[in-house]
Amino acid sequence: MQLRSTLMLTLAALLGSAGLAQDNKPSIGVVLDAGGKKDRSFNQSAYEGVLRAQKEFGVKIDVYEPGVAGEVGRGVDKFSAARKDLIIGIGFNSLSSIDAAAKANPGLRYAAVDSLPTGANTTGLRFREHEGSFLVGYLAGLSTSTGVVGFVGGMDIPIIHKFEAGFTAGVKLACPKCQVIGRYLGTTPAAWNNISGAVSLAGGMKNKGADIIFAAAGGSGRGVINFVTRTQCIKASELPAGMSFRSDNFAKVLKSGAYDKACAGNSRPMFFIGVDSNQNYLGDTDNNSLTLNHGLTSMVKRVDNAVYSVIRAAIKGEPWRSGDINFSLENEGVEYAMDAYNDRLIPAATREKVEKVKQLIISGGIKVPSK
Repeated sequence: MQLRSTLMLTLAALLGSAGLAQDNKPSIGVVLDAGGKKDRSFNQSAYEGVLRAQKEFGVKIDVYEPGVAGEVGRGVDKFSAARKDLIIGIGFNSLSSIDAAAKANPGLRYAAVDSLPTGANTTGLRFREHEGSFLVGYLAGLSTSTGVVGFVGGMDIPIIHKFEAGFTAGVKLACPKCQVIGRYLGTTPAAWNNISGAVSLAGGMKNKGADIIFAAAGGSGRGVINFVTRTQCIKASELPAGMSFRSDNFAKVLKSGAYDKACAGNSRPMFFIGVDSNQNYLGDTDNNSLTLNHGLTSMVKRVDNAVYSVIRAAIKGEPWRSGDINFSLENEGVEYAMDAYNDRLIPAATREKVEKVKQLIISGGIKVPSK
């Protein structure tokens, strides 16, 4: 409730002049990005915000799922032609279409997640991803057994560079001598849905000694998760020449029988770090949260709350002002995920360190790089 209230206040403070009509509930359309509402990541988080709004306010919200990124504009055009009062584009792929539609339809309202459209009838819902990524990077630096961690980015674009920059800086704060291996899946929207490519990148990182991999790659992130949960561990015999394990932080964590069999001998567990939504549960290989989970944590972007917030504002008839609405650690727009799946992986002393770093970022004591 605190998170929701904080984001509501953030939105209300930033929205200005004339609001939507309050006599009737506004018609709303949401255009997802490629990958669909079941991508277990960015789109799914946005869709959960839609579902929450529908349930709470009893309003029907139309959702457009493009088959590929190139079809995003069709959704924006479809809802514009239908004269939806509010049209929300999920992801930067919607920006050009929203800019054009907003210019052609000044009487309609448009919001874009991860973009800043232009025009008095538009608003941008953007996140400080580098802040949340710094925290999960710091945690990775404290947790790695090899001193090597990986970053798999989807499309090679500035917004994903923010994830990598924050993650790398966080790792280096915790472990100055640690190595961060960064790789991207491509320069086109196909990079968001290249699961096999992500598997290949993760395998290459393991060969270089990486035991923790953070994927900011949309649907492609499932490839990293699949690789880690299938591989489960890295053995001393698999380490590059001259490398040895530097710690054994998870020795006392209960392991499954299958893990003990596959990873007998001198080995250390492998972990992924999820993104956008809480993906910790995807690291559970034996349907038992009490045993070792392979999801160390997740860098959660509260896209669900951002989408819910702008829908709520429209339904409540709150005033509107164009501009940039920002979600950060300070207003709990980004966070690292803790739950039953990873609380045994992150002891209280480690979490205390992460929380101190979080407060330093919020207070300005730590300046997190965004590129």
